[in-house]
This record gives sequence, structure tokens and C-alpha cells, in this order.
Amino acid sequence: MLNMTFDFSHIIDRADFYQQFVAQSHLSMPFGANLDALWDALTGDIILPAHITLKHLAYHPHRDVFSAIVEVLVEAECALQGELILEQN
Repeated sequence: MLNMTFDFSHIIDRADFYQQFVAQSHLSMPFGANLDALWDALTGDIILPAHITLKHLAYHPHRDVFSAIVEVLVEAECALQGELILEQN
């Protein structure tokens, strides 16, 4: 199982999140660093099953910047029917 943890006390902005996503997901292809590329990676390019943990997002001073990313993660979790587990703490 692929385990990815994103600690938002160390993530500055969306670009930083995407860089960490690429590193943790071990993508070997170019990544577009946008919502469509994130969806494509989650639903077809990463190793499944996968577990994604989002830590400290509620305390990020600009957490609203990440709302669209979280929406994509939630939608992918639903679409993948148990192959992707999203945990927020």
C-alpha cells in the first residue's frame, strides 16, 4: 500500500503540495501541478491501494488555498471505492 502524509505545518502553498505529492507518489511521468493532473494521478497513475493523510490543515493560515485540492482528493476517494483512503487530522 502506498502511504502519503502531507503535513501542512510544513507546506507553504499549492506548488509545495504538488512537489511533495510527486515525491511521495513516486510518479515517473511529468506532472502538470494542477487539479486535472492531480485527478489523473490519483485515478490512474499512482500505486493503489493508497492511504493519504492530511495533517494540520485546519491550522494552516491559508487553508482555503488548498480547498480545491482537498475536494479532488475527496472525489477520488469516492470514485476509487476503497482503493484510496483519505484521512484528515
